[in-house]
Amino acid sequence: MKFISTLLLILIVSGCQAPHKGHDEPKKQLQTQLSHSSPAFEVVTLGDTGGIEDGNLSSFLLRSVDDENFIGLDAGSLVNGINVALQNNAFDSLTTTPDAALNPTGNILQHHIKAYLLSHGHLDHVAGLLIASPGDSSKPIYGLPSVNQTMSDTYFNWQAWANFTNRGIAPMLNKYDVIDLAPQKTTEIKDTALTVTAFSLSHPLESTAFVIEHDNDMFVYFGDTGPDEVEKQGKLDTVWRYLAQQMQHKTLRGISIEVSFDNSRPDNLLFGHLTPKWLMQELTKFHGLVEDKAQLTNMKIIISHIKYSLKSGADPRAVIAQELEGANALGFNFVLAKQGQVLAL
Repeated sequence: MKFISTLLLILIVSGCQAPHKGHDEPKKQLQTQLSHSSPAFEVVTLGDTGGIEDGNLSSFLLRSVDDENFIGLDAGSLVNGINVALQNNAFDSLTTTPDAALNPTGNILQHHIKAYLLSHGHLDHVAGLLIASPGDSSKPIYGLPSVNQTMSDTYFNWQAWANFTNRGIAPMLNKYDVIDLAPQKTTEIKDTALTVTAFSLSHPLESTAFVIEHDNDMFVYFGDTGPDEVEKQGKLDTVWRYLAQQMQHKTLRGISIEVSFDNSRPDNLLFGHLTPKWLMQELTKFHGLVEDKAQLTNMKIIISHIKYSLKSGADPRAVIAQELEGANALGFNFVLAKQGQVLAL
């Protein structure tokens, strides 16, 4: 009888402790949900389209909520984007006005933007920076070596534009400190609390994905990119695997990625861009690599670079939104970027 009592006690205790794995999974998901309860980053959309609509071209600002200093993620539209964002009260959370002699646009441009990260040298990603450079303040420009070389050779060359950088054709005006990023090596961003890790992307002109981190939080910004199955270079797969590995001990707060065309666009006319079909295929691969799936349903995926159309009929944004949601079996949280919008992530 004593043996039976002891055996019962062991079974009761082991039953209470048993499936550790089953108990750990809800706990892990709860931790992910709790980590999203307080935002880590703020993103302001200065430009949301790709292509031909001047004044609203690819450009975002990002900051840690612990810091009032932004970084620019591309700069297709800069001053006009700041003006639209101000009209939409996107900077109301800022508490400082560094220079009373400047208007709000001047304070954002000269004091709150501390650096630019340029994904590639196409005009719809850099035109705003070029036009604003005479009135800008000194700050660094970060990019992969080929991107920085394109900027020097094509724009800051005293033909297309004056050389406001510290490299290239003399005289160098030394306003912008051009810094080459080594692929897949983490670099601190000056005058901010952020770091960046750059990854090469497939595009007719080499493009970049930037993984930006603050403490244990991450945000990833994709410049223009084609899908791996079309481009045959596996570059998006490299980014997905890096993020999945980092997400084992860090939280991915959001993704900004392009969808330039709707699904009617043939693959031979993508020119290094994504459609909803191809984005969903890439995100499905990413989903399969991530251990804690709750991170992917909690975070926002910001859709940008939708090409402005001159054709009558359906709005490309509406078509792309419908195609994304129609294929969204995994429950991703898509947000279409809109100029002037502010998102807490």
